Amino acid sequence: MLYVGDLMSTGLFTLKKTDSLRAARSLMQLARIRHIPIVDGKGDFQGLLTHRDILSATISRFADVDEAVQNEIDAGIPVGEIMRTDVVRVHPDTLLRDAAELLLHHKYGCLPVTEGDRLVGIVTEADFLKLTISLLDAVEHP
Repeated sequence: MLYVGDLMSTGLFTLKKTDSLRAARSLMQLARIRHIPIVDGKGDFQGLLTHRDILSATISRFADVDEAVQNEIDAGIPVGEIMRTDVVRVHPDTLLRDAAELLLHHKYGCLPVTEGDRLVGIVTEADFLKLTISLLDAVEHP
């Protein structure tokens, strides 16, 4: 049996509720990630900010707002105002198949992994794609 703890990423980039939308946008671009768990000072999971959330909070390019103005606006918006709090979480001991079904059937991009309230990892669609490639390699090149 494989468990979420076997696949999850643990070297996470996180933010706090008071960090700005500008910081979140920069972090996503620099780290090339699409999900940022939001934690408190103790490392307890508070919510999730996704690339889609950031796009929703961005003034449309059709509004003819230049990048400097958008950055100024973003600097004044704490991520706590736009993050999702109704996030499904899993435990490291969750069966990997069950986590995969959650991602597939609910169209989630990731699942935060917690022990109690403490964030210990994240498992993403990309993690499952990497696993699939490894399994395909094993089958095709025994």
